[in-house]
This record gives sequence, C-alpha cells and structure tokens, in this order.
Amino acid sequence: MKRILPQPLFLALAALAILIASCHNPMGVQPLSETPTRGNIKMSIDESFQLLFDTQAYTFQSLYEDAKIAINYKPEIDVVADLMNDSCRTVVLTRDLTKEEKDYLTSQKFVARTTKIAHDALALIVNRNNPDTIILDAQFADIFRGKISSWKQINPKSANSTINVVFDNNKSGNVRYFREKFALTGNFPENCFAVSNNQEVIKYVKENPNALGIISVNWISDTQDSISEIFLNDVRVVEVGTNSLNYCKPFQGYIADQSYPFIRDVYMVSRETFSGLGTGFVSFVAGDQGQRIILKSGLVPATMPIRLIQINKD
Repeated sequence: MKRILPQPLFLALAALAILIASCHNPMGVQPLSETPTRGNIKMSIDESFQLLFDTQAYTFQSLYEDAKIAINYKPEIDVVADLMNDSCRTVVLTRDLTKEEKDYLTSQKFVARTTKIAHDALALIVNRNNPDTIILDAQFADIFRGKISSWKQINPKSANSTINVVFDNNKSGNVRYFREKFALTGNFPENCFAVSNNQEVIKYVKENPNALGIISVNWISDTQDSISEIFLNDVRVVEVGTNSLNYCKPFQGYIADQSYPFIRDVYMVSRETFSGLGTGFVSFVAGDQGQRIILKSGLVPATMPIRLIQINKD
C-alpha cells in the first residue's frame, strides 16, 4: 500500500522540486523570477567598450531596479569562449560569430541571435610631443609587414627613431581586425607588441614619445565623459588617409560616411532561448535610449537614423 502524504507536506515537497529544477535550468528554460526587465545575468563584453557599457548598464538598471547585470570586460577571444562554454548568455563583440561557432551552438540546441548596435573605429594615437600626426593607411600596413620601422620613413623631417606599435592585448579584436584588413600572416615585427588593455595603451603612449597606439575611439571620443577627456588630453589622435589629399580623424561623421579607413561594426550576441534579461538589455541598447547613449559616446548608432551636418569654416 502506498503511503499518502499529508497535503501541506506534499505541497512543500512539490515546491522544493520546482526550485531545484529551476536552479539547474536545463536547456536555458526561463527561470521563474526572470523577465526582460528583472533578474540577474552575467555578461562578457569586449573591453574596448567599457566606458560605453558602463553607461548603458547603469542607465538600464536605474530604469529597472530589479535588473542586475554583472559585466566582465575581456579581450575578444575570451569573450567568445565565455559564450561557447555557457559562462554567459549575452556578449558584445566587433564581429559576428563564425559559421563553425554558430554550428557548435546549434549542436547544443542553442540559436545565436546577433544584433548590430553601433559602428566603431580604431583610433591611432601618438605622444603629445610627437610632431607626426598624419599617416597613410598603406604606410600603416607596411609597418606590420616590416617595410617601415622608423618615423623618418613616415616623414623625412622626423627623427630616425623606431616606431613602437602597441596593441591592447594579444587576444583582442583589434589585433584580429588588422590581420584581416591587411591580409597579414605570421608574427608581427618586434616593434609591435601588446599590453593588457586600452587604458594601458594610452598610458604607454603618454610616457613614450616614439609610441603609436591602437585603441577603440570609444575611449577618447566622449568629451563630456571625465575619463575620456583625461585620456584625450594625454595623447594626440592621428589623421589617417587613403591618399595624400584626404586625411581624417575618427570623428563620427567620417565613421558614418566611411571616409575613415579603420571602421568596424559592434554586435550584441545572445544565446538565450527565452525572453530573459539578456534579451531585454539587447532591446534597450538597440532601442532609442540605448542608441542615444551610443551617439553621445562618439560611436555611430546602427539602428537609429542620424543626420550629418557639414560646418564650413570661413
């Protein structure tokens, strides 16, 4: 004969079983307490966009007090790894996932949803005492090919000193971008190296007159942000040209009309299988308020129309 449990005890055990099942959350089943504006999530974000997403997350959580977003800022390779091994459900990258990465997620019964949120640019920066503030994109490519190694080869009037090119991280999207842009193979020359992050690039350039740094324009483009303003005062931004008649800096207008040669897209990628907090945050960033934050940061919004105004100087 089966023992019949008292009703209160039965209900308590049933509630406990539901709680245990929701903790395991197999196949991304939506937790009972999570909605697009409520819950707790972890995100991995390309560290190039720390200033931008600190603001995005702060604004979102101010609007939705029950939403908690814990962000880890990492180089691109580590961000992708976190998405693949299910350490987080939503990430920010400067590329879409590859076919192999999408196929892997599909094999795990997940479908990656990619949303383009912004257009970014890679800025070249030099020490404030460096008189060389223009460079052709072909000359920049020749630095990586080992054909150019001194500032005198850029400008005959400059000192014959070695150009020290500094990246943010060996695993960053910035390194990948230029490898793909210039079809580079093998190791970079010895005068090209990496530090830890974008802030370290700015610090190195500030302290080394011969340095040529590579960072996301996000770090130096928001003149109303105190951190960005400090960094911009520490370095000079290089004008890049595709020919000797047309040079420009990575300003929003030149990113929008693609006059600046080193531009890239920014994506939010989600593997959520339900309308959770990650989905809600992606919708916010791609929506009107999130796109206005992107516009203010110096990047170009991808989902909001913008109007370019030409100012003629007399």
